[in-house]
Amino acid sequence: MKTDKLFYRLFLSQPGLITELIPEIPKDCEFTYSAPGVKEKGFELDGLLTPIAKDLNLPLVFLEAQMQRDPKFYGRYFAEIFMYLYQYNVKQPWYGLLILPNRQEDLGSDVPYQSLLTSQVKRLYLEDLLPLTNLSPNLSLLKLLVVNEQDTAPLAQAILNSAETEEELRRRLDLVEAILVNKFPQLSTKEILKMLNLKTADVTQTRFYQEVFQEGQQEGRQEGETGLVLRMLTKRYGLLSLAQQEQIRGLNIEQLESLGESLLDFTGIADLDAWLLAHL
Repeated sequence: MKTDKLFYRLFLSQPGLITELIPEIPKDCEFTYSAPGVKEKGFELDGLLTPIAKDLNLPLVFLEAQMQRDPKFYGRYFAEIFMYLYQYNVKQPWYGLLILPNRQEDLGSDVPYQSLLTSQVKRLYLEDLLPLTNLSPNLSLLKLLVVNEQDTAPLAQAILNSAETEEELRRRLDLVEAILVNKFPQLSTKEILKMLNLKTADVTQTRFYQEVFQEGQQEGRQEGETGLVLRMLTKRYGLLSLAQQEQIRGLNIEQLESLGESLLDFTGIADLDAWLLAHL
């Protein structure tokens, strides 16, 4: 399951998640995502969350999801952080957040970095979420990534049922569907919709369900994907030009999904223009 980009999508779409995991960060702090390169050693950060507000008291968050063995992981992770702080002359606080599958994966020795791992870097082991109940919807979305197949459908339905507004439901449907598609690539869209059992989730009468998820509604699905991509781009770069919006609205579903993946690697609005030029 390819989950790296999915984690960043989760954190951008659910801004409250980052403050649940790092309580020191203000609850109203919103971030934009980038993956900047660092010249020395060819390092490239997996994910940097930068506060949208220009306030030097708000922290950067170095986010990384490491889901497989890497005996040099800790050394590389901290080398990249400090090289970035030096190269970009950073003048604001920072935190680290590591999403890890379990404590058994070989990521190298963490002994040289104990003080940082205690004070500034939070490690979330997804296996720790499995026995927990009454989790917040945000943490439930992370649990959905690793829960067993038997418990996947009930948990997904509970996440949807807990939505209090249509906008909240729309965001969660986007994320839940993305998680299930990544987790069960062998399932068809029809099978995933059946797993969600949207009728019992009491969402079949919402405009979003009818436009995006109702079987056979291709135009509605495209509109929903377009809206998601536009929201993510607007959050990162501000209001797009009318020309850019029109170009994005003219993309088909396959192109929209490709853009949704690619934009997580964009470092500026010029990357969007280059992508549109190459794909139109």
